[in-house]
Amino acid sequence: MHFARLPKLANLANLAALVILAALATLLAATAAPAEEIDCVTTEWKLVGANHKVCVNAFDDPEVPCVTCYMSQARTGGISGAVGLAEDPSEFSLDCRQTCAVVLPEKFPKKKKVFSEGTSVLFKDTEVTRFFDQKRKALIYLAVSRKIISGSPKNSLSTVVIR
Repeated sequence: MHFARLPKLANLANLAALVILAALATLLAATAAPAEEIDCVTTEWKLVGANHKVCVNAFDDPEVPCVTCYMSQARTGGISGAVGLAEDPSEFSLDCRQTCAVVLPEKFPKKKKVFSEGTSVLFKDTEVTRFFDQKRKALIYLAVSRKIISGSPKNSLSTVVIR
């Protein structure tokens, strides 16, 4: 084996690992609830490409009928935003509401990812995880921005008390 080939093999291994991680992220995102875009507001007009904006999306908790979450999230515009290559900033807000009587099953998971949406071409997404506080009979929804290398500490929290 020639030692000159080792860096090329390492680059191929890194590329293969990245492709596998991207495929896994896509599969995981497919299991979470889909969002429905309600509407958007322009925050900065761009001469070329799409405007910067904040969009409001709604998604229902896939395991808890009668709970809907609304999330506003910044979207990057410009040319890269118009063609889907921009990385959206980690800026969002979350509010979840009970829309009718909620009955939880006897065995209910304490933690579950209920929403995931890509916010860049690869390796960055916004996730909403639901926690169950059995003592207080509350569902807690936490939105965070995740990135494989370095995520953001920015987050948003909403609770739904089960009565």
